[in-house]
Amino acid sequence: METSGGIQASLSGRYATALFELARDSKAIDAVEASLGRVRAAIAQSSEFAQLIGSPIVSRADAARAVAAAAEMIDVDDTTAKFLGVLAENRRLSQLPAIIRAFRDLAARHRGETTAEVTSAHPLTEEQVDALKRQLRTRIGTDVSVELAVDPTLLGGLVVQIGSQRIDSSIRTRLNTLAHAMKG
Repeated sequence: METSGGIQASLSGRYATALFELARDSKAIDAVEASLGRVRAAIAQSSEFAQLIGSPIVSRADAARAVAAAAEMIDVDDTTAKFLGVLAENRRLSQLPAIIRAFRDLAARHRGETTAEVTSAHPLTEEQVDALKRQLRTRIGTDVSVELAVDPTLLGGLVVQIGSQRIDSSIRTRLNTLAHAMKG
């Protein structure tokens, strides 16, 4: 499989590529991607877990035990669980969020999709997500998988990032633009 030089160039990209190739060879891309989604959600929901993966103070053995317990609790597949153990042993857990993003990009590219990072002020409904995917597919010309995030400081609207292209229709940006125009 051809992988982007950009993904391969970073440390997190090399780990993501290794995990992707392992998942592809064992025909477990979807299972690993789903497991990584649960890990990502656990990081977002648990400040303790987020601190664990970012802490250089935690020993390798303690980090490996904690990650194994967390992996069991959130029901990740075996490939992902072993991979998390490798990250703990190599002291690379701090790279986990970037590895997850890179893996999702590789999986989307493998399926012929483009990944869009969508940030909204409030959680989007399934209907809104489907409508957004249709609009993005029309604009880009390929299927789009979306990675959703919520940022209440946007006040309303959306920020969509696809590769280097950014579409910002947030109320926060509109208000900032208006305030800047009024100063001048």
